[in-house]
Amino acid sequence: MDLHAWITQRVDEVERTALKAREDIPALLASGDIHNRSAERHIAANAPVAVLRRCDADRRILARHRAWPGSDYCDYCDADLTTRLADCPELLDLARAHGITDEILAGLDRTQQPEPEPRHDGRLGLADILAPRTRMREVPPALRGPNWKP
Repeated sequence: MDLHAWITQRVDEVERTALKAREDIPALLASGDIHNRSAERHIAANAPVAVLRRCDADRRILARHRAWPGSDYCDYCDADLTTRLADCPELLDLARAHGITDEILAGLDRTQQPEPEPRHDGRLGLADILAPRTRMREVPPALRGPNWKP
């Protein structure tokens, strides 16, 4: 499991809990089982609807941070694709908000990219080192210029 999948799993768990709480809280409040005003304020501040909004925001962040096709580089972080998904600062912050520990983080999958192959003259170019090779047919239509030829 990688960082993206770990966060997605946590967001799913939080959402399930919020949906269950949305059903249970009104009955709990009506029963009078909560006698502490601070507990009532905490429940109001962390109402299921607020938690569900946060889950939606987290899913939007996750949707922006995907691996570039055929690699583990984040397609949102850098224009030159130098940040791996597991090192993305925004995803790491999101994971911390969901309770990731250094031990869990160390146990997550980190895809190792193959060493780049030298060009025909035997040397590595900067693009070979910084970003994975992208085939022309993999370039998204939005990035293709007016004289595009696959």
